[in-house]
Amino acid sequence: MNKKLKGFLLAAGGASFWGGSGAAAQYLFHDTPVTTAWLVGVRMLGAGLLLTLLSCWRKPDQVKQLLTAKRDLLMVIAFAVCGVLNSQLTYFLAIKYSNAPTATVLQYLQPVLIILWVAGRSRRWPRRIDDISVVLALFGTALLVTGGHLGSLTLTPLALFWGLWCALAAAIYTLMPQPLLRRYDTMAVSGLAMIFGGLVMLPELFIHPLPHLTGADWLMVGYVVIFGTMLAYTMFLGSLNFLSPTTTGILGAFEPLIATILAVTLLGTHLTWAMVVGSLLILATTFLQALPVKRDPLAPKD
Repeated sequence: MNKKLKGFLLAAGGASFWGGSGAAAQYLFHDTPVTTAWLVGVRMLGAGLLLTLLSCWRKPDQVKQLLTAKRDLLMVIAFAVCGVLNSQLTYFLAIKYSNAPTATVLQYLQPVLIILWVAGRSRRWPRRIDDISVVLALFGTALLVTGGHLGSLTLTPLALFWGLWCALAAAIYTLMPQPLLRRYDTMAVSGLAMIFGGLVMLPELFIHPLPHLTGADWLMVGYVVIFGTMLAYTMFLGSLNFLSPTTTGILGAFEPLIATILAVTLLGTHLTWAMVVGSLLILATTFLQALPVKRDPLAPKD
């Protein structure tokens, strides 16, 4: 197997596992007594411990340094709460009040929010292709939430609220840890952040009794923790050894694709034409951002 094919399989496989975790969460929220907070706590603690153990095996000095450098440790804790916990909790809440395809697609508004943030911070007008991305994303979102009828909403206000917050949280998750990731192993930072974020949810695991689940339900929970989080993350990260970040970013589109396929075929989720077109327009922004386009020469300079 050549390196490019291996990287493709790792990136597509990791994104597919992420998409599967969204469908699994939709099943658990709608058909079992599992609560959002309980699943988030189990997911973060379980996956965080696994990732940290793996990081200790690969690069033990990185974990030790993160835990002993006070300033960096505080940054990890802040990232755990504002980035990791924020993004995972809002994503699962968006699934609970809508469905896995809708929540996953709304999460892909993240690049648009990052474009606006970078433009505002640098005081530069976005590139022309960024302008197109913003327009496509806004139009796609309008179709997704209204079903093509601009005078009404097909999503409940709670679903729309958590979906948009999920996109904002994903943007924070992407931007916030950059100073740490320049100095530390990505797996060490993410593993510890998941553990610290999971500890915030620990009271939820003690206050509420263990939900009564069947063996199949527990397999779904295990899938979310192991395949949908820990393995998905390590596979997607491993693909960067063989592919460019741009290519892996494009292959990340497998996440909403798999979430949609599973939700429609196994969970009976109904999609309208407007939801499909709106989702495709939002996902198109990911591909546009991957294009090697130079800065717009007409854009104002500092």
